[in-house]
Amino acid sequence: MKENKGIMLSMDGVQPEKGNETLYVVREVFSGTMLAAQNLKSGSASELQALLQPVKDLEFPVIGLVSYGKQSSRPAMANLWPNVPYQYCQYHYLKDIAKPVVDEDRKLKIGIKKTLRGIREIERQVEKETSTEAEIAKDYLAAVRSILLEDGNPPLDLPGVRIFENTQAVQQSLDRSLTKKGARAPEKN
Repeated sequence: MKENKGIMLSMDGVQPEKGNETLYVVREVFSGTMLAAQNLKSGSASELQALLQPVKDLEFPVIGLVSYGKQSSRPAMANLWPNVPYQYCQYHYLKDIAKPVVDEDRKLKIGIKKTLRGIREIERQVEKETSTEAEIAKDYLAAVRSILLEDGNPPLDLPGVRIFENTQAVQQSLDRSLTKKGARAPEKN
């Protein structure tokens, strides 16, 4: 607190399942110290203000407020600290503005998975084979199978883009292998 000339407060709500109460957590941003937490039914401004009041009663100087942008969180904080700068959480802001990109990425992921549905038939064809080529094919199939399980963390790590890039790498490796084996003529640039 002394180093920063006060504390910065952050409030976020986590709802484990739709229809259940939301767990609201108030923490000090610089240290990560949790100052308050409570399950609340509605998350109204008055409920949030009641959650924040014991923090206000500590009488620490508050130099900034951050929340995830729920409409009731800003008034609750502003009522207790009217002259303190407020900021919408950057992660939530980015997540909100990236929603169209995330939606398109989801379509990309679904499209790639549809394209690769035939992988199971290929797996059946080589599962009992023991030749070197069959073993190599099994390795490639395992790589593709693991890629299909990829799950990113939007908005900064898009799973569709990750799957696309990884399948491209497998395709390039397969092309190089086939070219070396003589099964495919080298591509001309």
